[in-house]
Amino acid sequence: MNERPTRNLALELVRVTEAAALAAGRYMGRGDKEAADRAAVEAMRLVLQTVNMDGIIVIGEGEKDQAPMLYNGERVGNGMPPEVDVAVDPIDGTRPLANGNLNSISTVAIAPRGTMFNPGPFVYMNKIAVGPEAKGVINIEASITENLKAIAHAKNKSVEDLTCVILDRPRHAEMIAEMRRAGARIRLIPDGDVAAAIMTAWPESGVDVLFGIGGTPEGVLAACALRAMGGEIQGKLYARNEEELRRGREMGYDFEKVLTMDDLVASDDVFFAATGITDGELLRGVRYTGQGAITESLVVRGRTGTIRRITAIHRMDKLRQLSQVRY
Repeated sequence: MNERPTRNLALELVRVTEAAALAAGRYMGRGDKEAADRAAVEAMRLVLQTVNMDGIIVIGEGEKDQAPMLYNGERVGNGMPPEVDVAVDPIDGTRPLANGNLNSISTVAIAPRGTMFNPGPFVYMNKIAVGPEAKGVINIEASITENLKAIAHAKNKSVEDLTCVILDRPRHAEMIAEMRRAGARIRLIPDGDVAAAIMTAWPESGVDVLFGIGGTPEGVLAACALRAMGGEIQGKLYARNEEELRRGREMGYDFEKVLTMDDLVASDDVFFAATGITDGELLRGVRYTGQGAITESLVVRGRTGTIRRITAIHRMDKLRQLSQVRY
């Protein structure tokens, strides 16, 4: 039987996201997505190896042949118990970072071995996510209007008071039109739907619900955070074309199945950490000083429901002496 991760590993994981954010933050606004992602991946991988866990990446940068580091199936950690599944997104919002825009974060989550949903090669999922007040009232198979009415009733608001967040994509034109007909407020985002999903459970954000088709890996990461924060996410795998649908069915994936929280991460013993790279509603981005840098992170532990916001001051001269990470 696998040992349960009873230590508060989130406090170790925040070092991982801080390292990735510090490495990637240098590339804000420089227009080089690939260099930013490479820096974040390299930093995250180096620090992951120091964490006391026997981890296997379920949600990573892709298959081994396409992703030399942090690939799906890679073992991370120092090999000590507990045995865990690991989900990583070194940069959620690579394009906003490269363009100097808001809401780019670095994230990592872990859960007991065998409890995270493995999407395989199917990278898109239709999602709906809400915070604790609307948990239990959403239904991804209902219309957007029906969901908005249910969420508004649960939160003692009118639909006109609700703020929806959705990726600004042509595929969402009909969804956005229905939200407008219903009278809800809408925030269109260019990228970064992990942060957007988490904002539904963060009262200060002003976001009530996330809709739309985004990344399946991001959906699993968001599920880890929302499970710990008391929110809810539902999803359905989304095939981009008939060939992908056929291949998925042959592999045993059900594109009609509603993926609940228990499907996406089947344990309350989850840990999630995120560090801001650029400023956003959820977290402030990396700020560089004459002596080093300041980061802001969100750290969540599922078993206790504890949410910590951590501001860290980093001395770059000390870090460079102690680490191989290139800050």
